[in-house]
Amino acid sequence: MDTFRDKLIPVTSILAGVIVLWYVFAVILNTPFQRDLDRRAGETHTLSEFIGKTLAQPKPTLPAPHQVAVNFFENTFLRPVTSNRSLVYNAWVTLSSTLLGFAFGTALGIIIAVGIVHVATLDRSLMPWIIASQTIPILAVAPMIIVVLAAVGVTGLVPKAMISTYLSFFPVTVGMVKGLRSPEIMHLDLMHTYNASRAQTFWKLRVPASVPFLFTSMKVAVAASLVGAIVGELPTGAVAGIGAKLLAGAYYSQSIDIWSALVAGSMVAALLVMVVGIAGRIVDRAMGGRPA
Repeated sequence: MDTFRDKLIPVTSILAGVIVLWYVFAVILNTPFQRDLDRRAGETHTLSEFIGKTLAQPKPTLPAPHQVAVNFFENTFLRPVTSNRSLVYNAWVTLSSTLLGFAFGTALGIIIAVGIVHVATLDRSLMPWIIASQTIPILAVAPMIIVVLAAVGVTGLVPKAMISTYLSFFPVTVGMVKGLRSPEIMHLDLMHTYNASRAQTFWKLRVPASVPFLFTSMKVAVAASLVGAIVGELPTGAVAGIGAKLLAGAYYSQSIDIWSALVAGSMVAALLVMVVGIAGRIVDRAMGGRPA
């Protein structure tokens, strides 16, 4: 109970501070437009009335937290899940490509890590290219992937999943390489003393030692995969998905819709990271680990 309280109080305090600053900046950024509206209408207001109007604009520069909350509630709970305006529907569209790309990225990262650890040539030749690949802006890579795959007749879910794979395989690769190399020399010498083969050393020592590193890197990878799926929806002109909601909001200057979609995306990311964390604890306990 004390541990939960120790975690809850700091998080709640930071959240309250963010909301207060959000309101302050909403008033500051919306003030010029509201002054222009009042000047054209020939109206004058008290300070409290003016602040209230800056926080109630239909298309504000920066929407207030309560505007985003109302929009999020309406588009999540008051609309059919099959509606194109439903955040649940759009989140599911993005989530499907996120999970597919995350699965591809995790598998690819593990395979590459195993190769790097066991083949010195791959460690010297492949690892620098893997690191260099992440220096290329994803906004530059995404359209190329979409165009190339469309040229060979691959459209829909797969291109977005490939972009998610591109972002998610890197943290898994780095984490697994670190994990597979984490056993101490003493433990490796002990396996050698037992006359264990490379396969036995790998499955009985290196893999169990790498599991904590794997799930830690998977938390980063699943969040990166969601970013990749959202970015992948932008150049395709998608009609559904969180990326499509962001694009439509930008086209029609619906800043409240944009922020509501961002909140939905952040909640999906938090849920995915939580699920990966729970899976990691389950696997750790199944392998004999003790709860912290």
